[in-house]
Amino acid sequence: MTGETARLDGHDLRILHHLQENGGLSNLELAQRVGLSPSPCSRRVQKLEDAGIIQGRVVVLDRKKLGLDLTVILQIAMDRHTPERFENFEQKVMSYPEVQKCYLITGQEADYMLQVVVPDMDHYQQFLLNRITRIEGVSGVHSSFVMRRVIDKMTLPLKYLE
Repeated sequence: MTGETARLDGHDLRILHHLQENGGLSNLELAQRVGLSPSPCSRRVQKLEDAGIIQGRVVVLDRKKLGLDLTVILQIAMDRHTPERFENFEQKVMSYPEVQKCYLITGQEADYMLQVVVPDMDHYQQFLLNRITRIEGVSGVHSSFVMRRVIDKMTLPLKYLE
């Protein structure tokens, strides 16, 4: 499984499918679901991890139950398009736990798109004014507020690999 695109067989794809749905499955449960005995299943998972296809396992928390009710999509414009400016911006936002996603984009007036999660508008105002707008090179910010999550998933469409 080296190179840009790994060769995966049906067992590998079933393993990935089930782990995307529930990363907390035990090896025994996973083996039963994909039709393998536990030892070969464990070896396959290890190979997928070694190849970097499985990058980690996460627990998905309920934002609302934790009081993190406001999700904001920010479009950030930079004053100069230099590697140093971009590197500085990226290092700063990586240190902010409120930032869930950060994309360098094209096709918009913005250079970056961020997804930020905070408890409420007051916390967002503090985050925006005390962190984002203070990053050297940020020349503009456009904020959009998520009203409802229609699709909010982390699973990849594995059907293209079959």
